[in-house]
Amino acid sequence: MITPKLFATLDSDERKLWHSHVFEVKSGMLVMPQPSPLVPQVAWEKAETAEMEDVIELYGKVYHLWQVDKGHKIPLGTPQLMTSITADSQMLNFDQVVGERDQRFGTDWKRKKEIRKDIKEPEIHPDADDAWKHIA
Repeated sequence: MITPKLFATLDSDERKLWHSHVFEVKSGMLVMPQPSPLVPQVAWEKAETAEMEDVIELYGKVYHLWQVDKGHKIPLGTPQLMTSITADSQMLNFDQVVGERDQRFGTDWKRKKEIRKDIKEPEIHPDADDAWKHIA
């Protein structure tokens, strides 16, 4: 992840490969699973929310090397540039999918969304999130 200042130094074609984190943070979708039940939930939520106040401004670029869902024992094929969704409508059954994730990790995206409602949303550079600008 990089800062908006560094992102602005990239050429336009490069910036189009990067994604924002505003939706992930504000929706409650992006989580930092609680490391231990010994850490009080209130303390963890405070720490996580503070981190999200920083992450919301950053841009990310990620390549996936291994599609583990295909069952291969080693990474095969070409790395794939990934992006993040910028609206819940971009994921089929968003509530259900994120809810199932919450069950696995003991998180609650709806609660996180409420907790993060006051995090200020930065302006997203127009070149970011380009993957979603070409979907009919």
